[in-house]
Amino acid sequence: MKLTISGLKEQESWEKAGIKLPGYDVEAAAKAAKENPRWVHFGIGNIFRIFLGGIADTLLEEGEMDCGITCVESFDYDVVDKIYDPYDNLVLSVILNSDGTQEKRVLGSLSEALKAQSCDGAAWERLKEIFSSESLQMVSFTITEKGYALKKADGTFFGFIEKDIEEGPEKATSAMAIVTAMLFERYRKNKAPLALVSMDNCSQNGKLLGESVLTMAREWEKNGFVDEGFVSYVSDKAKISFPWTMIDKITPRPSEKIADALEASGVEDMQPVITSKRTYIAPFVNAEGPQYLVIEDDFPNGRPALEKAGVYMTDRDTVNKSERMKVTVCLNPIHTALGPYGCVLGYDLFSDEMKDADMLKLGNLVGYGEGMEVVPDPVILSPKKFLDELMQDRFPNPYLGDTCLRLCTDSSQGLGVRFGVTVKAYVEKYGDAKKLIGIPLAIAGWLRYLLGVDDKGGTYELAPDPMAKEMQERLADIVIGDPSSLTDQLKWILSNENVFFINLYEAGIGELIEEIFREEIKGPGAVRATVQKYLG
Repeated sequence: MKLTISGLKEQESWEKAGIKLPGYDVEAAAKAAKENPRWVHFGIGNIFRIFLGGIADTLLEEGEMDCGITCVESFDYDVVDKIYDPYDNLVLSVILNSDGTQEKRVLGSLSEALKAQSCDGAAWERLKEIFSSESLQMVSFTITEKGYALKKADGTFFGFIEKDIEEGPEKATSAMAIVTAMLFERYRKNKAPLALVSMDNCSQNGKLLGESVLTMAREWEKNGFVDEGFVSYVSDKAKISFPWTMIDKITPRPSEKIADALEASGVEDMQPVITSKRTYIAPFVNAEGPQYLVIEDDFPNGRPALEKAGVYMTDRDTVNKSERMKVTVCLNPIHTALGPYGCVLGYDLFSDEMKDADMLKLGNLVGYGEGMEVVPDPVILSPKKFLDELMQDRFPNPYLGDTCLRLCTDSSQGLGVRFGVTVKAYVEKYGDAKKLIGIPLAIAGWLRYLLGVDDKGGTYELAPDPMAKEMQERLADIVIGDPSSLTDQLKWILSNENVFFINLYEAGIGELIEEIFREEIKGPGAVRATVQKYLG
């Protein structure tokens, strides 16, 4: 079987392989999306395809939607060439349950795939046409934390952002500049309302997206590219909204074992590819079953019936509490605490690390011990039950194949959210954060991971991270086996409020993190011994 529109006609073969096919007209949904687009998405990788694509697929199956999603890529254009175009935008969803069973279905909800390249006249004009359509209701994003970043840790604009500011909307290259350029086109054509919905793991993600777009608009106004009316349009909540969200579905890199199994069942060309931008992607997506999406219900031009596909539609305060529950206490802090230690202690799979008594103890301390004391309760989700499901079912799932290295991807961009928010909560509650042990251990472990040397003296490659090179340069003269080589190298990092949202020395834990790190660089076995010492 081929994963193409024509290939789906071999229904009997797909059914024999245990793969469910769309029960709606995929081509009709694509045609409707092209003629009257309603939902555009930026960042068309794995979690988007299986989670949001799955939501749209459900709504199409139930007759709650009649058109698919317009897929836009602004970073890794290989994804369009290698994964979307050859497979007619279809995706094979593979849900990996913790009991070893799998649920496989073809999703036909991704209707059009575009490269957001201002240098490509046809694609750029098509994107303008889409954003000028009054039928467009929402633009969603899964571009990771770094996709919204305009400034470096020192507070100055990145070079590529400066270039976008200087060259204006028609030569935009970064995601935020592209989106702002398209909003300018909508403003020029009809000033129609629109919701821009970040679905990334960022604290107050809607606020972050809104600030980035407004910053680009204001900078362009200064340079004469846009008028004051456009800035007012973007600032008008009745016209352009930036709903806050919380999203959760663990989606590892595509598994070669699953690719082999799919091909053995008769599905052709399923092997994963690694793009030039180091995106790991395949014609299929493998992920866990549990998923959560909580969205602030603020859509000035209407929206799909998302609640009929399991999405929680609610108010901003509830979204904020749900997001803080997940991103600052229950899920992401534990990933960011254990991922780096997993690499240093020689683990590949996160599920194997979860069997390590020391790591399990650290995860429990960061979550149940320290996070739960200051966790906000969103009511619609129970923090205790949410964390129980993670620690008892989701994290230990051996079939998920999630790696420790993946959990380290872009870690520097999330430290403030995942640890800094809780540190600030302790400072507000107690005057300082000296009661914390797990979070200082986690931060020290991340710094130790950046050295690229494991606890036995072997080396490993770091996960992609925009600040990894800068951090490594600051730690370059630290020598494992010589604790005296640590002098003041950590001061800039641990005091940097752009990284942690708070000066960790002023919070009372900077010196503790330094001491833990110093003990962890004593030599082989020092990391394990240090963790055991501080966990008591």
